[in-house]
Amino acid sequence: MTECAGRRIVIVGGTSGMGLATARYFADRGAAVPGTGASDRSIRSSHQEIGERAAIMRSDVTSFEDNDGLFERIRTELGGMDPLFLNAGITTSDTVSETSERTCDSLFAVNVKGIFFAAQRLTPLIEENGAIVLTTPAAHGKALEGSSVYSATKAAERSITRSLAREPLPRGIRANAISPGPIDRGILERSLPADLAARLTTQFMQSNPMRRMGDSAEIAEAVAFLAFDATYTTGAELAVDGGATQLQGRRSTRAAVPEQAATSRRPTGVSPARGDLL
Repeated sequence: MTECAGRRIVIVGGTSGMGLATARYFADRGAAVPGTGASDRSIRSSHQEIGERAAIMRSDVTSFEDNDGLFERIRTELGGMDPLFLNAGITTSDTVSETSERTCDSLFAVNVKGIFFAAQRLTPLIEENGAIVLTTPAAHGKALEGSSVYSATKAAERSITRSLAREPLPRGIRANAISPGPIDRGILERSLPADLAARLTTQFMQSNPMRRMGDSAEIAEAVAFLAFDATYTTGAELAVDGGATQLQGRRSTRAAVPEQAATSRRPTGVSPARGDLL
């Protein structure tokens, strides 16, 4: 368990799912946690869930003006930051033939341009030997139905991770990415029709070697590891996906544990939280 008393952790995209769970994780351990969200509704919801333990503010990652405002607020109120978690992202279920120019532009505006310029603006505030953590899910390396443009944006973000690992290195700043598999509820339910979200959830669980969805708290633990403990690691991608990208096929159905129990099992001490498939 990482203790974070006195740490300053900025989470761009911290009002729901994995971002909110990570904000809660660090706040519970004594850190100052400014988090951002793009809508008043998500900010109100996050305040209801986490209270005053984290300072959630409105900031749109696609807005240069908002990035400037976030920079000034962090500089004046905190004096800097230790790690930066860049977690903002959106998705779509459009197939190649259905994807419009507007959808394509929106995905790239948030997942690529927004992340890049947020990193550019905020990295100077990271203390020496600090860290940047990005979110680059397994979709960037697979051809998943209805995710062609989304996958392309996340492949770009994976490349951005390597660039961020190279250029701030003289200051000892590391940059790595977490690559989450499907995580319990969140962006699927918010972004997709209910029947498609339910079908994808079942599909993800059945095809995962561990036969379950991940938990947002497990993502928060991985972010903490990359932010503070992985001191000789940079430019890397950490898969937190139940083995989905590393193991072939499903676990044998002849396992001793009944499928229902295996599907719902979570590690001891990890409580469910809303999450994202980013």
